Amino acid sequence: MRQRAIFVAAVVLALGYVWLRGGFVGAFDRVAAQSSAAPAAAPDGLAKATFAAGCFWCVEADFDKLPGVVSTTSGYTGGSLKNPTYEQVSRGGTGHTEAVEIVYDPAVVTFETLVEHFWKNVDPFSAGRQFCDVGDQYRPAIFTHDEAQRAAAERSKRAVQERFGKSPVVEIAPAGPFYRAEAYHQDYYRKNPVQYRYYRWRCGRDAALERLNAQASTVK
Repeated sequence: MRQRAIFVAAVVLALGYVWLRGGFVGAFDRVAAQSSAAPAAAPDGLAKATFAAGCFWCVEADFDKLPGVVSTTSGYTGGSLKNPTYEQVSRGGTGHTEAVEIVYDPAVVTFETLVEHFWKNVDPFSAGRQFCDVGDQYRPAIFTHDEAQRAAAERSKRAVQERFGKSPVVEIAPAGPFYRAEAYHQDYYRKNPVQYRYYRWRCGRDAALERLNAQASTVK
């Protein structure tokens, strides 16, 4: 009887973890991500920015709050495999990281403001993980779309180093092919608010960010 109870508890915990990571969401919608041979240009008058800061559900939610952000798209970038699926990326080995492509209105919000918002919503000192998500597929990065973005990103990285007194491990690299994630990942926090909030809380993301930002404010 005791062994059965332990087995049942183990199964429940396993299923709970799968549920927490969205394992049952979009179960019949697991098609390959849409391909992209190169970063597409933003619509006239708008610009693009691409950030990786761990789980793309959370990055979407964080940037959608900013005035001037027109759209956010979850996807995969930074790797070599074409048309990767979530299952392939999450297993590791593709070289991709979960990222969000942002279309924004530079007349309303500057790239510098977006980058500052990025630093407030990432652990800049964790290279192979972000919060409870472990693996190279969650590595933080800023993927720049032109020289002005690269220069701004480098300046901001130096400022973060001065703010904390240690070097961030966030990669800064040219934006490459971006593969849109499966439909069930897009706007996940809006479509599955209860599951999303529980995941974010269970992952300890906000508590960790609060500690990091408090630490930054105390460094002289």
